[in-house]
Amino acid sequence: MVSSGKGFTLHRVHLHSSWVDGGAARHDSEGFGLYDLTVADGRIAAIAPSTDDSAGAENDMRRRVVMPAFIDCHTHLDKGHIWPRKPNPDGSFPGALEAVGADRMTNWSAADVEARMEFALKCAWAYGTRAIRTHLDSLPPQETISWPVFEMMRERWAGRIDLQAACLFGIDSARDEAWFDNLVARVKAAGGVLGAVTYMVPDLDELLDRMFRAALDHGLELDFHADETDAVEAVSLRRIAEAAARHGYDGRILIGHCCSLARQPDAEVLRTLDAVAARNISVVSLPMCNMYLQDRRSDGATPRWRGVTLLHEMKARGINVCVASDNTRDPFYAYGDLDMIEVYRMATRTIHFDHPVADWPKTVLANPARAMGLDDSYGKLAEGGPADFVICEGRSWTEVLSRPESGRIVVRNGAVVDRALPAYEELDRLME
Repeated sequence: MVSSGKGFTLHRVHLHSSWVDGGAARHDSEGFGLYDLTVADGRIAAIAPSTDDSAGAENDMRRRVVMPAFIDCHTHLDKGHIWPRKPNPDGSFPGALEAVGADRMTNWSAADVEARMEFALKCAWAYGTRAIRTHLDSLPPQETISWPVFEMMRERWAGRIDLQAACLFGIDSARDEAWFDNLVARVKAAGGVLGAVTYMVPDLDELLDRMFRAALDHGLELDFHADETDAVEAVSLRRIAEAAARHGYDGRILIGHCCSLARQPDAEVLRTLDAVAARNISVVSLPMCNMYLQDRRSDGATPRWRGVTLLHEMKARGINVCVASDNTRDPFYAYGDLDMIEVYRMATRTIHFDHPVADWPKTVLANPARAMGLDDSYGKLAEGGPADFVICEGRSWTEVLSRPESGRIVVRNGAVVDRALPAYEELDRLME
């Protein structure tokens, strides 16, 4: 057990070159260097290469990996944990839409949303997450229920998990200008992000123009769900980038899923990547949810593709790329627990974040922090920065990513936190 208090030093920890800022140890082929990390008054006082004297000292970590606290930039806290009362009947995307819609209309009171959000945030806290962006279903009348709950939860969790929210609705709903204007005002008043799910509707460009004009008029950032399908003709990712160029929009845009890009011809892919790279756009892939939903076949056949987008090609173009949790125990994904090590493990195996590892760890650290507009203290370890980190059991990537890391130690503001996960029984009263 780590002895922590007002000040302590962790000796012989493995820090990766993609997140360490302030040390000069020699790094191995995986990117790890051996460091002593000193904490004082809740901040990182020093990061220095380990010496021979470090072995056997108090808090000798014996090369355990220490990671910065995680950043989860695409979640659905309002949907989380409804599976027991409303499962997906067939595991399909249409099945998920229908099940969630029915449950929302029947059950999503303020008390219900609050209880499920609280449960989810307890989980994220125990796993070592420092900041989360959630999408909030905002079709009427849910926007009048969920946004006040979110504002309350953001205040309640301040200092533990920084919360952001983006509204979520099918972009075709923006045809109702009066309703859309009211939603924009609500989002702005809550300090939120303007978001929507894009589909290849005939008036997509006109609806995107409406979104971008509202963002410019009200100083809002944008967050889209795009092309969560295997349909080759789904190119709303490119259409969003073209709309940003058309309006001269330089604010941050985060776009999730973009699954269909992996199915398209090379010329179409290159055209899209050029358009995205030219704007201030980040892309987040959701490997767990999209492996679950995409290419699920009604005839029981084996899926033929992975459902993730082209992060390697995007990264090569300088596009800021991330991975995140997405849905948790709801009809869109029956599993998950907002554990970012699990997300990174799945991403590594599915998207090949290895051989070499390079700086792919940034996809759950500095990159989502950048996408969310967080300051430079997020997603890295630096002298003078907050002592917010996770001490893994593993000493290398193959060790960290081979086990659930159930014995990890989470340190926040220089103190070890209670990692007890909430019992599912806490939600039983909501499932009756």
